[in-house]
Amino acid sequence: MIEKHIVFFVSDRTGLTAESYGRSLLAQFPDLEFESRKIAFVDSESKARLAADEIERARSGSDTQVVVVSTLVEATIRDIVESTSACVINLFSAFIAPLEDCLGHNSAHTLGISKSIFGDADYQHRIDAIEYSLAHDDGLRPDQYDQADIVLVGVSRCGKTPSSLYLAMNFSLKVANYPLTEEDLGDEVLPACLRSVRQKLVGLMIGSGQLSSIREQRRPGSDYASLVNCQNELRAANALFRTAGIPVFDTTETSIEEIAGRVIKVMGLGRPSGG
Repeated sequence: MIEKHIVFFVSDRTGLTAESYGRSLLAQFPDLEFESRKIAFVDSESKARLAADEIERARSGSDTQVVVVSTLVEATIRDIVESTSACVINLFSAFIAPLEDCLGHNSAHTLGISKSIFGDADYQHRIDAIEYSLAHDDGLRPDQYDQADIVLVGVSRCGKTPSSLYLAMNFSLKVANYPLTEEDLGDEVLPACLRSVRQKLVGLMIGSGQLSSIREQRRPGSDYASLVNCQNELRAANALFRTAGIPVFDTTETSIEEIAGRVIKVMGLGRPSGG
């Protein structure tokens, strides 16, 4: 049985930084399973106490250690959360002290200061992009694809979601993603919701063996995960992409960073200022 831990991402703002870096750290423990919960906008002592109560309830109901990844800055608020029985990792505490020593200056210890340093407009643009990509994940709200910078298309589990979020977080691009269904693949033409945004479409492919392995972890022994089914889906998707005349990228042995760079270059988007 896989050991499962509850992980809280706690922040005095949106929680995106805590979640992004926290997930990167937790990815180094592939033999464990994590259930994530986010508590955002913890910007007062009362909210910190509510967060602490929620963490303690989770701890009392769990057989394993609860982990908290925090980006809380204000000392009193941070202390309330760190007083819980969970294992609390504060990213600012871990990095601010070494930076103070290196730079020879004390930090401001001020919450939400990043947007004032890097520019309110750039900060908001990035947040808007991330929120758009989260709200338009996995085929959600296709009627709003006209607002997207890019729409990633591909079969289930080929890397659309992580690629979408990486492009949003690092390049401030609004990226939707659409999973090709069995019905879509059988029609041999683009789904109706994608035809009007064909110039924004990017196809993602993946090796059939890797796709089968990824799906097997999600639905062991299913037709969905079988190698034959994966081969058939990918063959149909590739034919669909060729017919539509859209750019296609293979994610099999390519990092998300490389995929993002190639997509941006081919789509002629460049990197937004402040990105």
